[in-house]
Amino acid sequence: MNSNGPLAGITAVEFAGLGPAPFTGMMLADQGARVIRIDRPVKKAASPDQRNGDVLSRGRESIALDLKRPESIDVALRLIERADVLIEGFRPGVMESLGLGPDVCLKHRPSLVYGRVTGWGQTGPLGKAAGHDINYIALTGALHAVGRPGEPPVPTAGMIGDFGGGGMLLAFGILCALHAAKASGQGQVVDASICDGSALLASLLYGWHSTGAWHAQAGTNTGDGGAPFFNAYQCADGKYVSIGAIEPQFYGKLRELCGLTDPDFDQQWDETAWPALKRKLADVFRQRTRAEWCALLEGTDACFAPVLGFDEAPAHPHNIARGTFAEVNGVTQPAPAPKFAGTPAAACKAVAPTGAHTRTILAEAGLDGNEIARLLKSGAAWSETNAQQ
Repeated sequence: MNSNGPLAGITAVEFAGLGPAPFTGMMLADQGARVIRIDRPVKKAASPDQRNGDVLSRGRESIALDLKRPESIDVALRLIERADVLIEGFRPGVMESLGLGPDVCLKHRPSLVYGRVTGWGQTGPLGKAAGHDINYIALTGALHAVGRPGEPPVPTAGMIGDFGGGGMLLAFGILCALHAAKASGQGQVVDASICDGSALLASLLYGWHSTGAWHAQAGTNTGDGGAPFFNAYQCADGKYVSIGAIEPQFYGKLRELCGLTDPDFDQQWDETAWPALKRKLADVFRQRTRAEWCALLEGTDACFAPVLGFDEAPAHPHNIARGTFAEVNGVTQPAPAPKFAGTPAAACKAVAPTGAHTRTILAEAGLDGNEIARLLKSGAAWSETNAQQ
């Protein structure tokens, strides 16, 4: 569907799932790869509102197959024989039980990059245990680092684990393996674990911890809200602003613009003074509304930004100028990123209905009209038109 972008010419087969795997598929599709998603047949097509709100599913072509049937597995293998990449996010052993494990698929397509993402990874004592994002980041120390003193850690809504440590890591792994396959002609399995990826995202903090520069107690460090000059503060209207004035020149600019002449603010790096300074800064920021603070500080070297909600962020002038968000079928959503000067991605694509491309993809795979009709009639394959019959 996407003919533009640096990944134009790459074909991926994605097995529909939840969380990190569809995020990987979205990232590849955003940058021009053709991503054919194998969806499950449905009894009733999703409404346009339900479909368009499934942002992670944008940009794909959809074929619906019942993978419990051998004839559907045969179709899946036909698609894989023509693909560069496979994406799956099931628990370990599921693809093997379907007859679509790496050994089988790489025999059909030796150059295939077989990308799989799970919570714990394909191996290890927890490999087959159930879990969710919060569990995976908890095991790596990443969750421990998110919180305030004396309070429980704060779940991060999938951003550290599922999407940063899982989906984005798988996308990176796939591109690495594609590069290797281009040179050798040999594909391989990419085993992306949310647990591994979450640990990787905490690399900087582990380095600091080893030198004593990062305290074990969350919320007491420079970068986690412990410092008064790196924190969020409530304004007179109940809204919030963020401050990140770490370096002395930026801290000086913050003091200058906010009128922080109290000599206590000279103690920027005295950690024993931080709690009192945070209270003083909180009193300062409560004196004006967020809009008033934006008028004074935004765009300066005070390292300032308003804390915006999902309804507000797309309307901010910087995000508008950068094209950070897009609107597709009435749904505002983050636009493809990063941006490329020479091979820019196409505009965001809509989410296709389940089975919208079943007939076309089956024909491309070499099935004739009678074979396609038999698959649809038996329920082994499902087309968008099935819901209308």
